[in-house]
Amino acid sequence: MSAEIPAAEAAGIPAAETPARETPARETPAGGAVPGFDLRHHGDAEVRGADAGLTDLAVNVRAGTPPRWLKDRIAASLDGLAAYPDGRAARAAVAACHGVPEGRVLLTAGAAEAFVLIARALPARRPVVVHPQFTEPEAALRDAGHTVERVLLDERDGFRLDPAAVPDDADLVVVGNPTNPTSVLHPAAALAELARPGRTLVVDEAFMDAVPGEPASLASRTDVPGLVVLRSLTKTWGLAGLRIGYVLADPGIVAALERVQPLWPVSTPALAAAEACCAPDALAEAARAAERAAADRAYLAERLGEFAEAGLRVCGPAAGPFLLIRLPDAAAIRTRLRELGFAVRRGDTFPGLGPDWLRLAVRDRDTTDRFVIALAKALQDG
Repeated sequence: MSAEIPAAEAAGIPAAETPARETPARETPAGGAVPGFDLRHHGDAEVRGADAGLTDLAVNVRAGTPPRWLKDRIAASLDGLAAYPDGRAARAAVAACHGVPEGRVLLTAGAAEAFVLIARALPARRPVVVHPQFTEPEAALRDAGHTVERVLLDERDGFRLDPAAVPDDADLVVVGNPTNPTSVLHPAAALAELARPGRTLVVDEAFMDAVPGEPASLASRTDVPGLVVLRSLTKTWGLAGLRIGYVLADPGIVAALERVQPLWPVSTPALAAAEACCAPDALAEAARAAERAAADRAYLAERLGEFAEAGLRVCGPAAGPFLLIRLPDAAAIRTRLRELGFAVRRGDTFPGLGPDWLRLAVRDRDTTDRFVIALAKALQDG
């Protein structure tokens, strides 16, 4: 499977300024054209500066969070702000949570920081990012001077991963599971099949704790060569403003990432949150939240099925706390929904998608019912 080399690269423009090379799962686009995408557009842009009455379906952070007990734990940590952060207890808590040695854990300022560390610390001759997925990994790699290739998963296959689509000589592969924005959960066996000597396999599990039972997680695996698993505590616990996540990997990889990390990268309040969220009671609460999210997602998908005649299609089966939908004239519908009080995530900034795609965060049933009324009006007004 070959990839087109951008004309800009051939002309000698530095790699960080060139578009990514694409390796589609089925065929090269006509003429080898590489579409441009705003890799730094994220869901928060849809609600930044918005009126207080705007219902947020654009950001995949669980509503009603953080819970009171977690706020209290974070607030209690403020008495220790005069001292430099000490991550030993939080690191031990994360290690115990996943049943791995502490040397396999690196705490980070959110999972997004981990992508930057990987791009800067790990050598890669042929990095590949599997799309559609969270765009920050590719942006970080490009910023670090890498020329990135894209493997585009196919809508006709339900955006499912085919390990054979990844070039054999790719030495750094990034894939999300469950994938943002498709909500597809790739089987653990399919992901493990991507591992091989000399390759770093990065699996972004930022939303895995929102999947009941986490059946496809590789977080506790120590037998997969080159595996790097990224986790986030910001989605389930409503801590996006605090920035806390972690890396699970071989101690050698952890040490390499830590060497390029700034001193004291994770604040004392974030460390307190990490330790608290790994406690048994917190894990049980997260498991209950995942079950509720799955039920609410099924209800949202059912209600969206009422618009099939309008051309609306739900990508599925879905496993994350969000749904990807395809809808004719989605850009205009998104604008009308905003006027009706709902923010949704545009899909055209994700490589492999286009202007007819929207992502919807899963909320409670009352919110879904209100959204369906607004969506019907937005379609009618069109």
